[in-house]
Amino acid sequence: MKYKNTQKKMGGSAHKGKNKSSLNQDPFFEGETKKRRKFNYDDDDIDSGESEDYDNEIGGGGSDDSEVEETADEKRKRVATAYLEKIREIARREKEGEEEDGRDEGEKEGERDSLVAKILQQEQLEESGRVRRVIASRVQKPQKIDEFRVLVKHRQSVTAVVLSEDDSKGFSASKDGTILHWDVDSGKLVKYLWPSEDVLKFHGAKDPQGRATKHSKQVLALAVSSDGRYLASGGLDRHVHLWDTRTREHIQVFPGHRGPVSCLTFRQGTSELFSGSFDRTVKIWNAEDRAYINTLFGHQSEILTIDCLRKERVLTVGRDRTLQLWKVPEESRLVFRAPASSLECCCFISNDEFLSGSDDGSVELWSALRKKPAYIVKNAHPLLAGHKNTEQNENSKTSNGLMENGDHNPGIYNFSSAYSWVSSISVCRGSDLAASGAGNGSVHLWAIGSETKDIRPLYDLPLVGFVNSLAFAKSGQFLVAGVGQEPRLGRWGRLPLAQNGVAVHPLTLSQ
Repeated sequence: MKYKNTQKKMGGSAHKGKNKSSLNQDPFFEGETKKRRKFNYDDDDIDSGESEDYDNEIGGGGSDDSEVEETADEKRKRVATAYLEKIREIARREKEGEEEDGRDEGEKEGERDSLVAKILQQEQLEESGRVRRVIASRVQKPQKIDEFRVLVKHRQSVTAVVLSEDDSKGFSASKDGTILHWDVDSGKLVKYLWPSEDVLKFHGAKDPQGRATKHSKQVLALAVSSDGRYLASGGLDRHVHLWDTRTREHIQVFPGHRGPVSCLTFRQGTSELFSGSFDRTVKIWNAEDRAYINTLFGHQSEILTIDCLRKERVLTVGRDRTLQLWKVPEESRLVFRAPASSLECCCFISNDEFLSGSDDGSVELWSALRKKPAYIVKNAHPLLAGHKNTEQNENSKTSNGLMENGDHNPGIYNFSSAYSWVSSISVCRGSDLAASGAGNGSVHLWAIGSETKDIRPLYDLPLVGFVNSLAFAKSGQFLVAGVGQEPRLGRWGRLPLAQNGVAVHPLTLSQ
């Protein structure tokens, strides 16, 4: 990828290591006042302290010069060949159950190649957004026996949950700094062990700045690569950590962010990693090469959520009330402004359509062709009757200092409080099925209208606690939720009856 004049097109998007003077002159980094810091942790963990030279910050990665470097064409060929073999293996398994009919091997191989071509074509259409799997209309009404069951327990609130590409493995992180690797079917889990400080520094870590040292291992975000080889984590220590999922060993640290790393995502089918931070930047890394690529600037406040599909487009939301679509190769971005309160979360439906959740309790459907939401569901998560076991801090004010739900009247919209904030949202990949979570006692399933461009409610799935993260199985057969007694960012509320852990809900699909 080539980046030219990105500072003009992305609001100063690409700062190379040699150009540190312009970064140091940025007034945001000179001395941000405490009034600008909207997230208040109990111990004031987040601070805008001075950072080290940018050359050293991003110099922790990099490949060994002694190794023979693979050209871009060779890498693309290798990745494409491996993916083709994977699809061929799927086609072979589908044919295994069929009876032998006496045909010669050449004819059978031809049928398998046709099936491979069909699978690849269907995937391409789904990823481009031209074809969307119809799943929402096939979801059966959950029975009483169908409910969320806690698969994995954490000591503190779960902040992030991700699934492997084949839906067999899951990963979860918690405010206590633990990262767990678990099996979806059995629930058998293994804990990732943090290396010593010496090993972290050897892998590229820098000394945490300001007061981030007290909770340096608190994890806020996770992401797993499509091939399942790499797990990325980020949190209050302002570093992106890279893990090998096969050995569960820590293999690399990416320094460079000047604020907590709040969100992570891999580009599908690649080792390209995007990280969003409270320092208002998006950074691009290459997990396989252990290298820093670029920095994107544009948000005017903390970045909260990030998402990416196979195409080089990145979707982010921040505390500046904007949703931004970054077109990385074109070195440009589209800015979408929320009609009212702050946006909390976002996810892609297709390359040109996406969803967001707001702290006023709304769920919005967006199109890349319009700067305003195409459809808005207000009061998506009202407080359920009898849901009174809550604790509110700071005289019913939210962590950003504003009154609950902006200026909305709870009597009009039936809002409870900030427990109705839409804190997580997810779409079953390539389909019309979506889910949103809050702290109101349930997860909501939604149907996204392809032609009507609307969002229709399906079912409520009861779940007590703050739903801080959601992940659909690619097949649409189950939904995973990361839940806790506290919200993911901050400690402005508490639900004592909630269990800190990972909950799984089966979904029955009609034929």
